Parts: sequence; C-alpha cells; structure tokens
Amino acid sequence: MYFAALLARTEDGWEASDTELLDNVETLSDLADLAREASPEDDTVLVLIEQEDAWFGVVRIDGEEDPRIYVSDAAAAARSSYGEILLTDELLGREPGDDEPDLDALDLDGTEDGEDEDDDDSEEGGSGEAVPHGPVGDAEILDDLGVGEKELKALSADALTEIAESLGASEVLETVR
Repeated sequence: MYFAALLARTEDGWEASDTELLDNVETLSDLADLAREASPEDDTVLVLIEQEDAWFGVVRIDGEEDPRIYVSDAAAAARSSYGEILLTDELLGREPGDDEPDLDALDLDGTEDGEDEDDDDSEEGGSGEAVPHGPVGDAEILDDLGVGEKELKALSADALTEIAESLGASEVLETVR
C-alpha cells in the first residue's frame, strides 16, 4: 500500500494535499511541476511517498531549484512504480543509459541458450547490484527544517508521520492520510 502527499510551507504554516501520483506523474520533472503548483509563492514543497514497511522517499522543491531527493531503501524503491520516478540515474551515480547491457562485456561462451543455469542466475543478480540496498540521495534534505541526517536515516516504519511531527505538520498530514 502506498501513500503520497504534498506538504507546502506557507506564511501560515504547512498545508497538505494528497495526490494520486500514478495518474499525474511519469517523471521527476512531472513531480516537480506538480509540487510547484502546490506553492505559487515558490515556497518549500515536500513530496512524501511511502510504501508500507518497505521504503519512503522525500522530494524537496524550493522554487525553481532542482529537486532534492532522499530514498530510504533504493533496492526496495526500484521495485515500485513510485520509486522508479525518484531513482534517477544522477541519484544512483550512473550515467544516463547505464542500465542498457554492454554488449562488449557479455560472455558469449555458448551458454546463452540456457545450458548453464548457474551463470544465468549470477547475471540476473548482477543487474540488481546496480541499485544499492539502503538509503540514497540527499540525507541533509531536511536539516534546516529540524530533521538531521542521522534522524532521517534512523526512520523506518512510520517515517512520514515522524517527519511531519518534526516539522510541526502532523495534523495537516493526517487530514490527507
């Protein structure tokens, strides 16, 4: 089960709105545009995404600046349609297009027809290593809002609620939950 919400900082505090990301967003640029629409004054907007007991992500948009992203578990997020939006090549430290197979590096020793199943299993495991287990991104994304890197990395099961509490936005987040 997924939960996604936008928290926009305004003069009067935080305002929350829920969003159906899959209906509106296919790329990180789409997500940034959606977040900017939530704050016409170019204030800080946080996109909070959570897959129950698996991972959470925070995307921070400050005006027209590039989005800042933190994902608690990249490997878990990679198996999610929401996670795929957040796990950009830049975030994972890859050059665009790195996920395509390098034909020069393939070992074409005659087992490509499935003769040696052990080799096939190791090749599949190798592609999974491209996305690290554990957190990726900007762990200092919420430092100036009261959630330090150490606290952010320690969050787990109900991370979005704990983040909202630290921001003083738990009541507005609960209204959209």
